[in-house]
Amino acid sequence: MTDERTRKILEGDLSEDAIPGDTEAQRLERPVVATLDAILGVKLPVLDDGFVRVVDYMGDDASIVQAARVSYGRGTKHVQEDRGLIRYLMRHHHTTPFEMCEVKLHVRVPMDAWRQWIRHRTANVNEYSTRYSIAVDAAQRTPPDQWRQQSPGNRQGSEGTLDSTQGEVLSKREAELQEAARQAYEARLELGVAREQARKDLPLSTYTEAYWKIDLHNLFHFLALRMDAHSQHEIRAYATTIGERIVARWCPLAWEAFCDYRLRALSLSGLELAVIEAVAAGDAARARELAAGYGWLQEGKKGLKRNRERTEFEEKLRRLKLAIPWA
Repeated sequence: MTDERTRKILEGDLSEDAIPGDTEAQRLERPVVATLDAILGVKLPVLDDGFVRVVDYMGDDASIVQAARVSYGRGTKHVQEDRGLIRYLMRHHHTTPFEMCEVKLHVRVPMDAWRQWIRHRTANVNEYSTRYSIAVDAAQRTPPDQWRQQSPGNRQGSEGTLDSTQGEVLSKREAELQEAARQAYEARLELGVAREQARKDLPLSTYTEAYWKIDLHNLFHFLALRMDAHSQHEIRAYATTIGERIVARWCPLAWEAFCDYRLRALSLSGLELAVIEAVAAGDAARARELAAGYGWLQEGKKGLKRNRERTEFEEKLRRLKLAIPWA
């Protein structure tokens, strides 16, 4: 395209229809999502002193459709057609079109939860540096009724809570510990100790801040893991806020598809499907035979030995309102 043509298009003197076939002449508008713009920069509270806020975003539901159709236009004109295509993409794991949408968040999160968060290596991250700056003067505190007990069957999970009487003692000691650690940190700084060394005894409950930019496909993967009921409560609180208060506003059709086909869906292995088919056919003996062949029903001194795969499958049977054939 000549410079003269470019000038005329920019000034509105020449429309793209005046130069057929010249796709460079199209004037594109940046996708704008009014419902997300309404909370742009607004701190959405999480836990006692954390937050998530949207700094910027690129793309919307129409961008996903546009990418899927490999088109320069706005995609279909009917929302129902866009919805059907997005659901098809999600259902059949066609993930590339979802990568056309990106969001940049500013988060404040406790360091222990941030350690889990940062394991998702598919984002661009810039974290607040306590080597160069004073550490955030805030630490997450646990209410007396929210001290969780260790799960007896899951080494990395929790189950139930301590009684509030015990919790009050723990919460009081927690506050004292955090205050003592902060005072030691600030005393070191006043004596001229380097920030990179003064920080070393700050507790993992100390809040940190970061900018986190990620595309929608990888964000959905993050949410699928961190919104799961087995995820740690603290990071699940952040994931739920991001999903329900940000993504649901930003790309509602993609969010709906994600909830239907991933978040609330049930995945079955070939082994599990074979057992379910036997249960559905009323053949409990065959179901037990299959399970035994998988090594799920090995006997121990106190009944069946612990088997993680069997336990997870039993949860799926309960969800499907099906009887456990070996119970």
